[in-house]
Amino acid sequence: MTERFDCHHCEDSLFGRKYILREERPYCVACFEALFASTCEECGKLIGCDCKDLSYKDRHWHEACFHCSRCRGSLVDKPFAAKEDQLLCTDCYSQEYSSRCQECKKSIMPGTRKMEYKGSSWHETCFICHRCQQPIGTKSFIPKDGQNFCVPCYERQYALQCVQCKKPITSGGVTYREQPWHRECFVCTACKKPLSGQRFTSRDEFAYCLGCFCDLYAKKCAGCASPISGLGGTKYISFEERQWHNDCFNCKKCSLSLVGRGFLTERDDILCPDCGKDI
Repeated sequence: MTERFDCHHCEDSLFGRKYILREERPYCVACFEALFASTCEECGKLIGCDCKDLSYKDRHWHEACFHCSRCRGSLVDKPFAAKEDQLLCTDCYSQEYSSRCQECKKSIMPGTRKMEYKGSSWHETCFICHRCQQPIGTKSFIPKDGQNFCVPCYERQYALQCVQCKKPITSGGVTYREQPWHRECFVCTACKKPLSGQRFTSRDEFAYCLGCFCDLYAKKCAGCASPISGLGGTKYISFEERQWHNDCFNCKKCSLSLVGRGFLTERDDILCPDCGKDI
């Protein structure tokens, strides 16, 4: 007795008929297409066993239906792009959707590298330094007057030069006597501590922190022997080549403040009239 060879689904005999194996099970053509064939996205018909099934992201087309949604040209074996469920050839996609290069004004084709900055796009080969004409790529750059410059070219052409070290100032900086300085170069002439953001003064056009200026140049108070800076509205009393802080100008005996009062002197001391009447 001959062994049976039937369609796994409808159980009709497959002897002398075309069939398709799926997972080692035989199916007649009709059952296979009804159960497993994909539906073409374009024409809505089944893609039969005798047709080539072209697929993209779980969508299927007959070979003859796989064309550009705009110009209707075939996309078989050609590059294409997808936009809002539509397939487009690269020419149609670039005309309709691709950004244009800021430099050469040509479309930037899908799949090619592009550089973007503040809403503008460039071909990678068009994104170059305006001065040296070398590609910038992923390196740092500085925009100026609508042009892009690599950092070395920008510094050579535009950056201010620090009066101290003679190198370009690329960020921040300090202006003193109408001359530019790096923050780290603007230091006290004496102690070399940075002066940026600190109170300072100058002598003979040299800048000093308040501490160094007082130590080097300020007069000493005859009362406490500490420097009298005279800065920031500091008040002091001067008499016969001697100076006092306002708070130190007191009677030697009773410590009464003599600011705005009459006083007497005894050698190096100052006295109020009451304490000095017995002199």
